Amino acid sequence: MNFLTNNILFKRFAIIISLIIVSLILWNTYIFFQKFKQEERIKMEILATAQKEIATNTDLNANVDLPLKVIENNNNIPMILVNAKGEIEYFQNLDSKKAENPKYLENQLAKMKTENKPIEVSYKGKNRQYIYYRDSDLLNKLSYYPIALILILFLFLSVIYMFYNSNKAAETNKLWTGMAKETAHQIGTPLSSLLGWIAILKMERIDETYVNEIEKDVHRLNTIANRFSKIGSIPELKKENIVDITKQAFDYLESRSSKQISFSFNTLNNEIYTNLNTELFGWVIENLIKNAIDAMLGKGELILKIENTSKKVKITISDTGKGMPKKLFKQIFKPGFTTKKRGWGLGLSLSKRIVEDYHKGKIFVQKSEIGKGTTFEILLEKV
Repeated sequence: MNFLTNNILFKRFAIIISLIIVSLILWNTYIFFQKFKQEERIKMEILATAQKEIATNTDLNANVDLPLKVIENNNNIPMILVNAKGEIEYFQNLDSKKAENPKYLENQLAKMKTENKPIEVSYKGKNRQYIYYRDSDLLNKLSYYPIALILILFLFLSVIYMFYNSNKAAETNKLWTGMAKETAHQIGTPLSSLLGWIAILKMERIDETYVNEIEKDVHRLNTIANRFSKIGSIPELKKENIVDITKQAFDYLESRSSKQISFSFNTLNNEIYTNLNTELFGWVIENLIKNAIDAMLGKGELILKIENTSKKVKITISDTGKGMPKKLFKQIFKPGFTTKKRGWGLGLSLSKRIVEDYHKGKIFVQKSEIGKGTTFEILLEKV
């Protein structure tokens, strides 16, 4: 118990530390972004000063190499220089071919106006010009970095969540497997005793009918014990006549069910062979028949039909019970899901695992109507 508690605490601690680290990275990225943006603003203000120096210079012989150099060094920040009337006089770092279209420059200017405040270039309040600019490509890429980091964090947390759930499911499966095997072991002791008592009853010349029925039930208990012992291990499949195996399970439940239920077993072939584990497959048939009996509340008609197709054998079990809505067709196979007041919700999920995981077949609800009944279908490969 302490180990499990420590394990959970460690996982929570790891998640909290991860969140803290990512939060610090996001915060530092934000600070860096704002600082970089401010540096670009300063760079554009220096460029505005250089532009002002050139615009206000009246000495034709003056050296303007430095301000020209400042303007030319701007090779990554898109900018547009407009006059007081709003007319575009100069631009930098924009697509020169597209700039031949006036609408392109107008659209770029509109974007710049929404991103940054303009920088005024004037001399004593006259000859005003305005520099509009957009963030550089590097700054734009940097703005997507926090989003990418959040997506990575989400992916990371999703992986942790799935890993935690898979571990939890594995631990639950181990628990159920251990309980199943222990149940099989515990059933074995009274079974041995019951077999001895049956032998004594036969010697005492008790009515054979009673003894035979007791033998059937003891055999049934032995089958149940074997089923439980196979949970958690890969079952051995053998070539078997599926008609006989299905009929045995069908007959056993028919003899012990309400006489108000009409049982019908239909097949055109007495021999259809497929690879089966007889005990586990019989468990599936019994689960489906029991569910049908419960759905009919002890009164109705149950039809089991086996069809032989070219490559597969199809088994359908139909009842005239209460039926179910289509939205439950898949949910009923999930572990723990049940519509009964008393039930664990394991029968159909176990049946699905036996059919699909162990026998590589398919099991599903073929059709169901509220108030009319339900039909389950099983498909298995023939041999």
